[in-house]
Amino acid sequence: MSFSESGVCTLMNKRKAFAAIMATVLGSAGLVACSGGDADKAADGSAKASGDVSLTVWTSQEDQTNSDAWLQTMQKKFEEANPDLKISWKNSVVSAADAATTVGQDPAAAADVYLFANDQLGALHSAQAIGALSDDGAKQLAEQAETALANSVVGPDGDSYGLPYEPNTWFMYYNKSKLSADDVKSFDTMLEKAKVSFPLSNSWYMAGFYAGAGTTFFGKEGLDEKAGIQAGDKAADVTKYLVDVAKNKNFVNDADGSGLGGLANGSVDVVFSGAWDAQAAEEALGENYAVASLPTFKLGGEDVQITAFSGSKAVAYNPNSKNQVVAAKFAAFLASSDSQKVHYEKNGVIPADKTLASDAEISKDPVAVALFETVSKASVLQPTFKAMSEFWEPAENFGKAIVNGEVTEDNAAEKTEAWFKSYAN
Repeated sequence: MSFSESGVCTLMNKRKAFAAIMATVLGSAGLVACSGGDADKAADGSAKASGDVSLTVWTSQEDQTNSDAWLQTMQKKFEEANPDLKISWKNSVVSAADAATTVGQDPAAAADVYLFANDQLGALHSAQAIGALSDDGAKQLAEQAETALANSVVGPDGDSYGLPYEPNTWFMYYNKSKLSADDVKSFDTMLEKAKVSFPLSNSWYMAGFYAGAGTTFFGKEGLDEKAGIQAGDKAADVTKYLVDVAKNKNFVNDADGSGLGGLANGSVDVVFSGAWDAQAAEEALGENYAVASLPTFKLGGEDVQITAFSGSKAVAYNPNSKNQVVAAKFAAFLASSDSQKVHYEKNGVIPADKTLASDAEISKDPVAVALFETVSKASVLQPTFKAMSEFWEPAENFGKAIVNGEVTEDNAAEKTEAWFKSYAN
């Protein structure tokens, strides 16, 4: 789900001045405050760049299980890189999924640095609990993030907040004894040769067919709230295509875990999911385990790329921090390429940083390869506007209607038009 909130940054001109000060004092802090008078406080030196500093950091439990965990490792590296700082660390368990709720309860008492899921950005921005990127931070974002991931941290005011460290999208796992690497480039070829499980009744997945064929969700980049959800001129043709897919003897609608279950018992050869199911898919397929990005499908004789929604988890700092400058600097450090590599080595978290796609170790990981390829070539931003929340249930019902045969080739155009009209303002 996502949010749409009004802007809260009333001192935009002061942020630029603060960015310059940070660049001078710290070299590159990556992030910069944008909340009330905190930019003034950081600028006049109350947020220390040297000396004794206390920082509270919130991450998930697995990120800080022991002294050798990802968070503690990066904190030690940060201390080594900043010998003029004497930092007292206060680490607590708050997952990225819970950031908006926990931080929003009392931003002034929340962590100095925390992780968040990008669909919470609107709520965090509204609560004045998240700091914007400085010019240095924007440069780091541009160097590390593919377009969809960079857009995932754009706030309702057009500024960027936080630095992505993990992408969130879906791709496919398949049985390589049934399908070749060339076969899985085409959804239609897979349906001819194998049992294909796809969550057609799940709106997050089924939208991929429509997005690939020209349906837009709040503009081409997902950042134009006024643009709304536009079906495009091929939406009815996509519906007709999916009606045929649902009737295909080799198609299995993936619902309630049936896809992975089928992969395990051999009744299914292909499933569409994300990195979270990698271990289960590998255990199910054994030596026949293979991973790939998203295929194309034939529409009017042309190949159309299935296009997934994508988002991210990101590192942010709290503009209410008493040590705002150092908090900003550590947030950028925690999202750095080196940190994302360590996160992968210790926790298996696929990095968001595109520069790591060619890393010797990561480039051999089939899940990482599929994820990078999907984000860069077959995804579109999942918009974070509150109005996007209105998309999911009608889309789910429409997908179920296709699976159940209520939508047919004869009524596809009429049903598709009615479906998209339900999103009209």
